[in-house]
Amino acid sequence: MNTLDRRARHSAFSDPGRHGQLLRDLSGIEEICAAVSNLVLHYRAEAHLLRDDRRGEINLRWISALLDLDQARHAAPLLDPRPPADRVAGCCRDHALPAVAALREQGTPARTRVGFTFAEDFCGDHVVAEWWNGTRWQRFDPELQPGTRPFAIRDLPTGAGAPFETAAEVWTGYRAGHLDPARYGVAPGSELSGPDFIRMYVVMEVLHRHGHEALLWDEIGHGITDADADDLARLLLAADAEDPTAEDHLEIRFQTDPRLRPGSTVTQLSPYGDPPVTVELTR
Repeated sequence: MNTLDRRARHSAFSDPGRHGQLLRDLSGIEEICAAVSNLVLHYRAEAHLLRDDRRGEINLRWISALLDLDQARHAAPLLDPRPPADRVAGCCRDHALPAVAALREQGTPARTRVGFTFAEDFCGDHVVAEWWNGTRWQRFDPELQPGTRPFAIRDLPTGAGAPFETAAEVWTGYRAGHLDPARYGVAPGSELSGPDFIRMYVVMEVLHRHGHEALLWDEIGHGITDADADDLARLLLAADAEDPTAEDHLEIRFQTDPRLRPGSTVTQLSPYGDPPVTVELTR
C-alpha cells in the first residue's frame, strides 16, 4: 500500500464508527471546517463556556467517542447549529482530527500536522490538517474562521515565516542556532516550552504522521535523544519535500523503534494538572 492510500484510510483515532454518514454528508473543505467549528469548543480560548464537570471531554481521543457525545446532545447533522456552550470540549487537535476524519471517510488522503503557530513574541503549540488535492499536500487550519487572518487559512503558506511551523522545522532551526527555543511551547515562561518540549513535539509529529494521533498531553518519546530528534526532523523535512526514501525510512523507524510507537497503553497527563492516568489504546 502506498503512502497516499494509507493516508486515505482511517486510523483507530479518526474512525467515526457508526457515525460515518455524518461525515460523508459534508461537501468540501469549507463545509468540513464549518462543521468542525460547530462541533468543538476550545477548552482554553472558550473556557468561560465550559463547566467544570465537563472538563474530561478534552480526553475524548477517539472521533467515534466525540461524535457519540455530540449526537447524544443533538442527534442532528453536523451543520445544524449547536449552542457554543453545548459543543464538545477539545483543543486544536480536536479541530484538526475531525476534519481529517471527514476527508478520509470520503476517500481523500489526509493527515494531522504538529508544530507551532508563528508569532513575533511567542509561538504556541498547534495542530493543523493537510489533504491531498490531487497534486500536493494542501495545509489548512480548521480552527480559524474565514476573514480572520491576513493569509489563506484553507491553503496555509509554508516555508520560512509561514504562520505555522512544523515541529521538525522548529527543532532544525533551534539546532542551527536560528531561533530561541524559549519562544516555543504552551505559554511564555511555562516549563512546557524550550528544547525538551520541542524535541517531544518532533516525536508527536512522527506519531501523527503515521496515524497515531495522540492527545497533546500524552506522555511520549521517553529515551529520544537530541541526535535522534535531529535524524527524525531531517527525515520529516525530506519527506515533506516528497523524498520517497525519507518517507520509507520514517515508516520503518515508526514501526520498529519502541520509543516512537506506543504500546497498548499510554500515560495521559492533564492540562488542568489532574493526576496522570493509564489509558488503554486497544479500542
